[in-house]
Amino acid sequence: MAENQALDIEEIVRDSFDENEAEQLSDKLSQLEPEEIAIALEAMPVEQRVSTWLGLHPEDQVAALTYMRSDARENIFKQLDEQQLRSLVEGMEVDDLIELLDELPQRIYDYACSRLDESQRRWLDTALAYDEDQCGRYADHDMLIINKNAKVRDAIRLFRQLAEDAEYHDALFVVDRTGRYVGLVHATQLLGLGSHLPVETFIDDDAPVVEGAMELDQGSDIVSRSGYTALAVTDAEGKLLGRLSIGEALENVRRSLESQFMHTAGLDEEEDLFAPVFNSAKRRALWLGINLLTAFLAAWTIGLFEATLQQVVALAVLMPIVASMGGIAGSQTLTLMIRGLALEQITPKTYMTLLRKELGVGAINGVLWALVIAVITYFWFDDWIIGGIIGMAIVINIVVAALSGVLIPIWLEKLDIDPALSGSVILTTVTDVIGFFAFLGLGSLFLLA
Repeated sequence: MAENQALDIEEIVRDSFDENEAEQLSDKLSQLEPEEIAIALEAMPVEQRVSTWLGLHPEDQVAALTYMRSDARENIFKQLDEQQLRSLVEGMEVDDLIELLDELPQRIYDYACSRLDESQRRWLDTALAYDEDQCGRYADHDMLIINKNAKVRDAIRLFRQLAEDAEYHDALFVVDRTGRYVGLVHATQLLGLGSHLPVETFIDDDAPVVEGAMELDQGSDIVSRSGYTALAVTDAEGKLLGRLSIGEALENVRRSLESQFMHTAGLDEEEDLFAPVFNSAKRRALWLGINLLTAFLAAWTIGLFEATLQQVVALAVLMPIVASMGGIAGSQTLTLMIRGLALEQITPKTYMTLLRKELGVGAINGVLWALVIAVITYFWFDDWIIGGIIGMAIVINIVVAALSGVLIPIWLEKLDIDPALSGSVILTTVTDVIGFFAFLGLGSLFLLA
């Protein structure tokens, strides 16, 4: 199934360059899910992307935009004229407007807001009271709400009014007369019951609740682990704001994992694959500059032992091995720590246990590979002293790498800095500097003494 989908998207991208396929292209895209349409559009250069997007049905246009990265959306908006932008936002649902507002020009956003009715405006104002990374901002209003004093017949009537394509509507959200959330009532609980019975009798009190001020990642994790298809999102007073469905929760989890992956390379997950050259260069320049500073620090460390290198050329040949082994060992520990912190599996009480465990792993692997490298070095240079020096340096660097792999993400999280964004840069600096200093320092001590 996944392979067929990949082939369809590849075919669609290829056809986007062929003017004769324009009409068929829209038909092919309309058969895909909105998320698949978004993937196909993002795989196209901007010119083909815009022309293909314009050929879609207006509903598909909006749906695809909500799944696209912000950069890709913005690059489409920049190619549209005033009238096309106004047509796009006319009649747009509030939840879609919330998703797109950061990329829409201010004048178009104001125009869209002016067309909202009073209830939609209240919905928008309530959502915008929360930050862009909080659950309250994205609470879905497409849900079945019933008063706790209602009867079973009223609940059944609500379920019968559902459209055939309605998703995640297997429960009612029960509120009191003030709008305060009371609990869930599942459709299966109402089967075969007397129509006169009160709904309140069948409320599921065990269903978790997502707070509006909660971070989106945390709320999504609660939903994905709860076993429910959707959970209520409430404000500080317990009033029902909306719901967070399992579909949206899993999508948020996927985006979060993608964000962590991109951050390991110092990239923004929202960056468009076909973004303008200058924009991409500007974003990446910062981390290249930071990397340059760390490289100069490692070079300065090497420069301290210039005299040693001039007399013992073998050390210069072997230096990359020391840095590489420490870097790989540290990256393994760092990756495990970042994942553990993201999944909230690591707490202050487990810091020391993890530290002892990773130091033990580092010591075992350090000694093992130090012996292997020392023997290879001996046969290469016919010198046991050089073999012993690189062996000791490998042990030191791998142990320090394990220590750094545990401590760096913990320190960064305490400083409210994303470990996935800068952890690898700091780790590489530590393993390079410590590895070079240990190796060349030992070389100076034993070979030039």
